[in-house]
Amino acid sequence: MNVDVGEGLGVWTVGNDLPFLAIATSVNIACGFHAGDPQIMDKTVAAAMDAGVAIGAHPGFRDLHGFGRREMTTDPAEVEAEVLYQVGALAAFARAHGSRLTHVKPHGALYNQAARDPVLARALASAVRRAGEELVLVGLASSLAMRRAAEAEGLRFAAEAFADRAYEADGSLRSRRSPGAVLSDPETAARQAVRLARDGRVASWEGSEISLSADTLCVHGDNPDGLAIARAVRLALEAEGITVSAFSR
Repeated sequence: MNVDVGEGLGVWTVGNDLPFLAIATSVNIACGFHAGDPQIMDKTVAAAMDAGVAIGAHPGFRDLHGFGRREMTTDPAEVEAEVLYQVGALAAFARAHGSRLTHVKPHGALYNQAARDPVLARALASAVRRAGEELVLVGLASSLAMRRAAEAEGLRFAAEAFADRAYEADGSLRSRRSPGAVLSDPETAARQAVRLARDGRVASWEGSEISLSADTLCVHGDNPDGLAIARAVRLALEAEGITVSAFSR
């Protein structure tokens, strides 16, 4: 169970990270391009270590104004270098605190574009492999491009599903520009999480059933209802006898 954290900037705070650290087992820390800054990265790594959760990098497009959620046409070599830069920066903070990264999960538009684009996915996977061959690459469960890119670079791939997002019939995430894309009801999200973890299935926005095998579930820290959703999801999974554990190297 993972959550995106460290997504503030300077004096601006996004989300309420500390309570999430007691619920999630793994965190994805923003690396400064879509959100976060050196002090926030430093403090978030320290807090994650205190909470005993696995620490991962959350690199995105260079897009502070759009929070990394605007699609961009970028040279794959540039994406590779910028992802390597971001992961390396967070790895340095982890080392400074006596820890290390376990995984890398791209953020926002970078995540969604790489899920569809094999060239971009390969550039992303290459950057992660160069940062550390032991790192786990996290990507959309329905993405063949991401899975194949990870395999080509010799990386472990963790297929990710979302407790708090709606799905289209093809297994892609419903666009945030469309109504109903983000779930706000904790009970609805908890039911979706249990079905994904136990049955490998999820209902699409249109009502059709999708088979979706996932290794990890995400709850968004910037969702106003995220904390209540995270609590409900964790309790529901445990009530079903589902073991929730952290990423490991």
